[in-house]
Amino acid sequence: MIAANPVTLPLNSYAAQHVQLAVSNAVATLTLNRPERKNPLTFESYAELANIFRAAARDKAVKAIVITGAGGNFCSGGDVFEIIKPLTEMDTSGLLDFTRMTGELVKAMRAAPQPIIAAIDGVCAGAGAIIAMASDIRIGTANAKVAFLFNRVGLGGCDMGACAILPRIIGQGRAAELLFTGRALGGQDAERWGFFNRLATSATVLAEAHTLAAELAAGPTFGNAMTKRMLEMEWAMSVEAAIEAEAVAQALCMETEDFVRAYRAFADKRKPVFEGN
Repeated sequence: MIAANPVTLPLNSYAAQHVQLAVSNAVATLTLNRPERKNPLTFESYAELANIFRAAARDKAVKAIVITGAGGNFCSGGDVFEIIKPLTEMDTSGLLDFTRMTGELVKAMRAAPQPIIAAIDGVCAGAGAIIAMASDIRIGTANAKVAFLFNRVGLGGCDMGACAILPRIIGQGRAAELLFTGRALGGQDAERWGFFNRLATSATVLAEAHTLAAELAAGPTFGNAMTKRMLEMEWAMSVEAAIEAEAVAQALCMETEDFVRAYRAFADKRKPVFEGN
């Protein structure tokens, strides 16, 4: 299975080969950039995205991440000719290598401590819908169409963690409907169902994602990372265990200088300026 080259640090010095990567003011922006094909993924772009998210976890200068697509669409999923066709010719070992590799992208996204915001317009299908799902916050448009298409190509809806993560976002029944039927969820229904946090226009969706990312990047870095970690960990905890885990997590947050800065700012009647430590 093809693996992308290791991603060098810092991210703002890395020249991405299969996606666009830009870093500005503590926000990294990843753009899926094959607009003529509605931004499908390839073996190489899957691997490079996973490597970028793993590297982001080690880059203290990056405090929020935006992922989007070029040309009015988010992502049409795996490229039919560059991924789907080769898969039909692989043996079981090769297929398992592929499915595990795609799952590594979701693992890398969930393990990255930074909040990830997806800016979604147009087609958001297959693996593209999974990338949106694996993000922490999703801003969409009325023009967006989200579709978990796996059963339409003879596969199960159990792909890259969909059966675990999607029900926690929109509920078990609605997730089952999308994964069994593969039908497209329009932007307004996606917002009503809770898949999209909110709607923007096609002209403003990326700007709104960047505005939110900048707001989060200016927040307490350690505290935001702890929030993301606990949201992840507490899926598998009882309420009692979760309360204890949060007690420990919050005590650690209280040891940061940002907590002290917030107190001093409050006492001085000014807005706190967090420095990430």
